Amino acid sequence: MKKINKEATPFLFDYQMEAVENMKDGCILNGGVGSGKSRTSLYYYFKSQGGKIEPGKYTPMKEKPLDLYIITTARKRDTLEWEGELVPFMMTSFADHTHLYNHTVVIDSWNNIKKYQDVKNTFFIFDEQRVVGYGAWTKAFLKIAKANRWILLSATPGDSWSDYIPVFIANGFYKNKSEFNREHVVFSRFTKYPKIDRYVNTKRLIRQRNDILINMDTNRTFVEHHNEIYCPFDREKYKEAMKNRWDPFKNLPMQQASDLCYVLRRIVNESEMRVVALLEILEKVDRAIIFYNFDYEREILLNLDVSYTITEWNGHKHQEIPDCDRWLYLVQYAAGNEGWNCIKTDTIIFYSQTYSYKTLKQACGRIKRLNTPYNDLYYYHLKSNSNIDLAISRSLKNKKNFNEGNFVKWN
Repeated sequence: MKKINKEATPFLFDYQMEAVENMKDGCILNGGVGSGKSRTSLYYYFKSQGGKIEPGKYTPMKEKPLDLYIITTARKRDTLEWEGELVPFMMTSFADHTHLYNHTVVIDSWNNIKKYQDVKNTFFIFDEQRVVGYGAWTKAFLKIAKANRWILLSATPGDSWSDYIPVFIANGFYKNKSEFNREHVVFSRFTKYPKIDRYVNTKRLIRQRNDILINMDTNRTFVEHHNEIYCPFDREKYKEAMKNRWDPFKNLPMQQASDLCYVLRRIVNESEMRVVALLEILEKVDRAIIFYNFDYEREILLNLDVSYTITEWNGHKHQEIPDCDRWLYLVQYAAGNEGWNCIKTDTIIFYSQTYSYKTLKQACGRIKRLNTPYNDLYYYHLKSNSNIDLAISRSLKNKKNFNEGNFVKWN
């Protein structure tokens, strides 16, 4: 890990200070999961408002700094993670606390971003980038960006040029999505819906991305051990479902590609041998986070015959990580792949695979934190050699999302 820059602040590392120097309004602070983007972004805001922190000396911000709005995940808001990051700057979002500054600090989730689309002349920090596509969140973001100072934080800033469209528009590179498409997109002529065939004039896109993307390298070396464990499954049941398109769990025909993929995954995920493989891992692990997808997997995990304290984070329960010697923390991908961290274990077990490369990367980052005491991190990926598991693995390896429609088409 890099040494603390004693000449700058007593709580930021050199690479964070370097990032602050390179940052500007409208940028994307691109740092890996656990790299300290939150504190770095707060210092950028603090410094932009006249503040400075040196060893033994706190220089406050100007008399009336800009109000600060932090848009983050619901979990980070609810666990008060940002409140902890505000402490060194002598700021808080609690109205009933003593305030050093005569300004407002608001911490809220992306679900409520529309509440703030009419706010003007403030400073926004958008945490865990959500402005992809052209939905309600993106429209609210663009409206906010026109009337306020802002920065974005992201561990996965974009897999394609289309992911950058909202940020490019917010920075004034393009008036709207239509202009971006005219300048850079060639659509396929052979599809019934708009599908991008390729991008043109990409040198301009690269310049624009480089202009706003601030990379933050922690320079801490982690050794990641990814272990792929292949588990047997009921091949006859699997083949029958593939051939007849009949759902053995509902005793109904399957009409959609999503129905078939769900059934195939359930057949391989419910295999007793997958449970055996999990128990073999747990024989050598005292504390582990287990990621899963579906409720039937949750039931399997909750009924393991093990002497562990088990807690959960999913759509049903929002429990904390246990504080004991032997524990399992069951996390559903959709509910808990980001917005929290754990330095109490070096092990994550993926009971089943996710369709999304970004989700997998975010999930792996839950234990890859700057302040973790572990240098070696262990990831166990339970899967089968069925064609659907192999196809999902292939997509993730290529940093792409798995497409159910394409899988059914070619199988």
